[in-house]
Amino acid sequence: MRLIILGPPGAGKGTQASRIADHYGIPAISTGDIFRANIKEETELGLQVKEILASGGYVSDGITNAIVEDRLAKPDCASGFLLDGYPRTLAQVGALDQMLAQQGADLGAVLELTVDDEVVVGRLLKRAETEGRDDDTEDVVRDRMAIYHRETRPLATTYRDRGLLVSVDGDGAIDEVTERVIDALGRV
Repeated sequence: MRLIILGPPGAGKGTQASRIADHYGIPAISTGDIFRANIKEETELGLQVKEILASGGYVSDGITNAIVEDRLAKPDCASGFLLDGYPRTLAQVGALDQMLAQQGADLGAVLELTVDDEVVVGRLLKRAETEGRDDDTEDVVRDRMAIYHRETRPLATTYRDRGLLVSVDGDGAIDEVTERVIDALGRV
């Protein structure tokens, strides 16, 4: 199964992605994790990404597309994958469409976790405290939410029009959300 998980920063995508991937036996591919690993290793990409994230922006489509294309070419993705944090823009949707067409593959579903903005802000500020993430100040979080609503949220409409969107309430206990997600995907 080839899946995408959408939702605002702090909606629980990473948590649910790993659970969904385990359930279906596919790799969960998080562009955020790839970027953070490069930041930690202080690679050239990592230094660029650190500066972009610290200002509340998103990494360019060109960099992100190349990283995703390279990852999807790995053997563990042959039977499926779950993309977390990609695509974020309509241009990235087009790039992903091309990647999948080259592989002769199709998406199975696009899962959207819906969570109220104020709940998300609270989650991210709490995460900043517990994980020491300096990219999660309130101003940066609110800027990222505005970018999400402007650039990424419209992808839900694109995938709804294609008949691929599965929306699930992402608020509540982790196990409850997982149960809702697995149930919704099981109906696809």
